[in-house]
Amino acid sequence: MNTNLLIPVRSFTPSTGVFRWRNDVHMVSSAEADQLPLEQLERDLLSLLPSRDEGEVDVRVVRDEGVAGAEAYRLTVRLGEIEVAASTDAGAYYGVQTLRSLIEAGGAEIPCGVIEDRPDFVRRGIYHDCSRGKVPTLETLKQLVERLAHWKINELQLYVENVFTFSKHPAIGVGYSPFTPDEMTALQDHCRAHHVKLVGSLSSFGHMEKVLQLPEYQHLGEMQGFRNLPGGTTLCPLDEGSIELMADLYSEFVPLFDAEDFNVCCDETWELGKGRSADEAKRVGLGRVYLDFLLKLHELCGKYGKRMNAWADIVLEHPEMLGDLPKDIVMLNWDYAVDGSRIPRSKEIVEAGLPLVVCPGTNAWISHGSRLADAVANVARFAAEGRQQGAEGLLNTDWGDGGHRNPLGASLHSFAHGAAHSWHGQAVDDATFTERFCHQYLRQSDDRLASYMRVLGGTQTLLNAPSHYRVSLYRAMLDPLVPAETDADAKDSIGQITPECAHAVLDNLTPALADMPNPNSERDEFEQLTLRELALAGRMDLLAARRALAASEVRAGQTPPAADLTALADETVDVSETFQTLWLERSKPSRLADNVTKLDAAIEEARSLAAGGA
Repeated sequence: MNTNLLIPVRSFTPSTGVFRWRNDVHMVSSAEADQLPLEQLERDLLSLLPSRDEGEVDVRVVRDEGVAGAEAYRLTVRLGEIEVAASTDAGAYYGVQTLRSLIEAGGAEIPCGVIEDRPDFVRRGIYHDCSRGKVPTLETLKQLVERLAHWKINELQLYVENVFTFSKHPAIGVGYSPFTPDEMTALQDHCRAHHVKLVGSLSSFGHMEKVLQLPEYQHLGEMQGFRNLPGGTTLCPLDEGSIELMADLYSEFVPLFDAEDFNVCCDETWELGKGRSADEAKRVGLGRVYLDFLLKLHELCGKYGKRMNAWADIVLEHPEMLGDLPKDIVMLNWDYAVDGSRIPRSKEIVEAGLPLVVCPGTNAWISHGSRLADAVANVARFAAEGRQQGAEGLLNTDWGDGGHRNPLGASLHSFAHGAAHSWHGQAVDDATFTERFCHQYLRQSDDRLASYMRVLGGTQTLLNAPSHYRVSLYRAMLDPLVPAETDADAKDSIGQITPECAHAVLDNLTPALADMPNPNSERDEFEQLTLRELALAGRMDLLAARRALAASEVRAGQTPPAADLTALADETVDVSETFQTLWLERSKPSRLADNVTKLDAAIEEARSLAAGGA
């Protein structure tokens, strides 16, 4: 039982017999909060039992103070009835979710016995990037919340740099399809109904480049011109205008959220101590300069009754800070490598008396279909570290670097895998998780989709590149075939992918994509979109590999056949059209045009080369 379900349960005591769903199923509960999950169960049964009549009670949800734990439940399956018992609304909700999962795994029959269940971590979250290109529609986020809650995720954070409509600072967010206060409130209401906390998150120190590029804020940057950005990426902590700006933004943003926690981010402050704060950093130390600004943000959070959360990377670079941090600051320790050096340093945070949340990643960014094996191993190792250190939560992060072409559908596998490790990680069978994900969530009757996802999730390894951030099919798909500079081959991805590696991608991925099952009309639109996105991810990787082959010829002074270049341009047109369609199915227009402009440039370059224009 533990390893058969996508989200494993803590214990199952079997008894004799099997419960069989009948056409006259009846459900009852005295608590109004139970009606929502029972309606979900009713919808599941409609697909299982098309003809339905109400009869005797088959499913009963009760409150039982003897079930200890805020999210614990007891699920008892007898020959003629099923009882979900919990002491709280959340526990009852999760008990019904497990019942729904039993239907997904076994259909019309459920073995009799008793499940007693509770989570490993109090906080089980997803952190979703909404600032690198894609801003999901409210409907997409609501649909996502329902899936996450089914997997017993109880926290959602949206990464916001500038994608919010600030009335005091209206220029921030223009051109990025920002969220409105009403959208945040509506999303929070939907989260609450599904026992998910919507925790606010706002860049407050580093990763401020989208704000600092605006003329009215450039003067607040630590180092103007850093990485050729007008105001750099980091606020100058010594400028009083920096904390005044954040105070203004917090006054509109923070009160929208009911959750106790608020994430101020403050990671990757790359320029700190190299620009306007250089002299102060020499005088008191770089860590102290960082800490002083962090304490100002802590005071702002306190003003709104929030417990401050912050990424832990800079603090761990300057561990002398740990003893000076207020003990109510939650450290979000992130590392996305399988053997990341910060993972074991979680212990330092706990020993300093600070709350800890471990933060692995989906490894879907700078990728079209994720780095599947890395994601699985990273989540599993970080979850184990979190359990060992007594972390209060696991926050699985999902980024969108480089224009956020990576589709939401490619991240769902890791969302579910992280959820499983957050709930009862020791029972997760990582080796077979992909098959269970495809069978139970995407309702596949065979292993073709799982096989495809493994091949798609392994294309990065076929490149034999030392860094997937610098060399990837994601980057190669839009890198120019003709280098812009004489030394461009050393800088771009496409120039570092050998013909042998490109052929390996084509040889492995082409048959896997051809064998991928078509979207199932019986599944909800959300899941059908997921399959369409996964198919597009494979097409984009194949396009990148073909472009890498063409680039190797061009850079060797050879001219690929005009027919090949024309075919490359035509395929790019088809990919671009599908990409635009799927983007708009889930997300606002936002920065779609940025990606389309680059795709258009790739099309034009291939056609120009085909015509002998290079």
